[in-house]
Amino acid sequence: MSNDRSYLSLLQDYYAQHRALPSYASIGHLLGLKSKSSVAAMVARFKLAGYLDSTPDKRLAPTKRFFERPLAEAPVQAGMPNPVDDGQGDALTIDDYLIERPSQTVLVRVKGDSMMDAGILEGDLVVVEKAAAAKRGDIVVAIVDGQFTLKRLDLERGQFVLKPENRAYPVLRPEGSLEIFGVMVGLVRKL
Repeated sequence: MSNDRSYLSLLQDYYAQHRALPSYASIGHLLGLKSKSSVAAMVARFKLAGYLDSTPDKRLAPTKRFFERPLAEAPVQAGMPNPVDDGQGDALTIDDYLIERPSQTVLVRVKGDSMMDAGILEGDLVVVEKAAAAKRGDIVVAIVDGQFTLKRLDLERGQFVLKPENRAYPVLRPEGSLEIFGVMVGLVRKL
């Protein structure tokens, strides 16, 4: 079973590159397994463990568990260093962590620097749950006078405004309509 961790890692990397799982013959070649029975046994173990499934046309398919990533048992200290504990903790999928309502969730790429003081940088992907309403203080994707923007929702003299998180930009006070497209619920950044 110790080899199974490395086999799973290789299959996950293959899937990330090709967006499909290899055939049984290709799995043997990829993992260095010499016999068809070794491949079949490994696939059976992964099915039993909940990592793989078969489609109606008998192709291999990843399950939700296939996309789980290890979650370290201890958080990392952002202040003074603490002793390392690299033990494997639980696992989670990013979807489980960030997304409560998949049918109402979209990823939006950020352009510009008006939200940089909130830690939202150009190129980031914000996870937005579509909603027609939001509360004061939420970071929202809004449609202001026909244009989309990402800002913090606030209230001034009984009117909703959109505040940037960068002093170089002005508060947006809609001249016409202000419509909430959705509320930011997470952020994804590739370094």
